[in-house]
Amino acid sequence: MSIDKIDKKLLSLLQSNATLSLNELAEAVNLTTTPCWKRLKRLEEEGVIQKRVALLEPEKLGLAFTAFVFIKTCDHSHEWYQHFAETVSEFEQVMEFYRMAGDYDYMLKVLVKDMPSFDAFYKMLVNSVSGISNVTSTFAMESIKYTTELPLANL
Repeated sequence: MSIDKIDKKLLSLLQSNATLSLNELAEAVNLTTTPCWKRLKRLEEEGVIQKRVALLEPEKLGLAFTAFVFIKTCDHSHEWYQHFAETVSEFEQVMEFYRMAGDYDYMLKVLVKDMPSFDAFYKMLVNSVSGISNVTSTFAMESIKYTTELPLANL
């Protein structure tokens, strides 16, 4: 798969505003609508464009408490990993979930209403999966930068 300048421009435009019409996108990249549509279709088929979504403002919905949860486990078996990954992925409060290198085995970004909501999430987490040896959480006081736009300039 190769991404050229036109593809990058289309992706950049869509990242900043997925509601742009095909006509607007085609005009912005100096194509007619048919070749523009074919490029978008190819990018979707190749999995570069996963889906188009609406980004919501968490605080306007009462979801203003962000926690980063670091987890250590004493069980590194494939079976445990599969169960843990499936279980944690089901929690709607988990916005991001990573397997890590370093001091911790996993990191979660959790978004909830407030501290009591986080406490309920924490209890649900530790009671859902055995084999967790340590959980450390830190809490964001302020979001300084948040973006969903990938850095495409140097591709």
